[in-house]
Amino acid sequence: MHFHLQFPIPPFPQQLSYSDKLMFIGSCFAESIGEKMNEQKLSTLINPHGVLYNPLAIGKAVSRYLYNDPLKEEELFFANESWNSWEHHSRFSDAGKEACLQQTNTSLNAGHEQLKDARWLFITFGSAFSYKHKESGIAVGNCHKVPQKKFTKSLLSTDEIIAAYDTLFKELKKLNPGLKIVLTVSPVRYIRDGVVENNLSKSILLQSVHRLVEKHGNVFYFPAYELVIDDLRDYRFYKDDLVHPSEQAVSYVFEKLKEVLFDNEAKELYKSIRELLDAAKHRPFNENSEAHKKFKSTFEARCVQLQKRYPFLDLKTELDHFKAI
Repeated sequence: MHFHLQFPIPPFPQQLSYSDKLMFIGSCFAESIGEKMNEQKLSTLINPHGVLYNPLAIGKAVSRYLYNDPLKEEELFFANESWNSWEHHSRFSDAGKEACLQQTNTSLNAGHEQLKDARWLFITFGSAFSYKHKESGIAVGNCHKVPQKKFTKSLLSTDEIIAAYDTLFKELKKLNPGLKIVLTVSPVRYIRDGVVENNLSKSILLQSVHRLVEKHGNVFYFPAYELVIDDLRDYRFYKDDLVHPSEQAVSYVFEKLKEVLFDNEAKELYKSIRELLDAAKHRPFNENSEAHKKFKSTFEARCVQLQKRYPFLDLKTELDHFKAI
């Protein structure tokens, strides 16, 4: 008996090496997969604007990194006892205006530096619904708990999304000709918009990404949405809110991505790093036993060997952990 519908995912025509720099932009699902990459010691930058959902807000953020275009003081606004940016997640908000501006622009500059050298840019669209602030006319990335009556809500069209990204992808190629772009649609179900409305929104996003893949040779699609919605297809793989995929589901999607994206050397290195990370979690009954000292010495030597073979790896935390007592 089969309890989930597995489907084949073709390998990427170009594959990821462990030395590649990566960047993840978009919904909270992008953060979940990006964090998996970071945990495995890949050079990964995640959401320098914080979590973003709709394609135009995401595209605007990428444009900031592309041109290293800092936020200006007059672009901030004060609400709910803090300074905020309509383009950024609330984690950048601050009671001090200068602090808010500094942390947004420090992160923005980090995005520019990573994008210049990145080999892979992962963009995850969450929702096709967009909100425009009535007073300023700004299409926002985050409403910062400002009352909904202050915004106009609209559903983006595929043509709007494709037009914006056609231009963006051409400009990205000028900055970084070797950049590969992976588009995904988040399996997070935005039921606050309504179940029917969420499905309509996802359908627009899916049409958009597939048309963009057809038009651009360096743009690929990874079916994260289908893996959760069609393959796993069970509320056991969601968190208690029945909206966000569980950690088990995220791990499943990551493993599928690794299988079709990583080159053979990266897969072998992944296994070695996984062994180190698992060993670092080991908690002995007696830390002073000879057996445990030998265990730590063995894995310290493995860290040293890997560091020599792959100088780009940052194994300082693991080396410090395994150093002999």
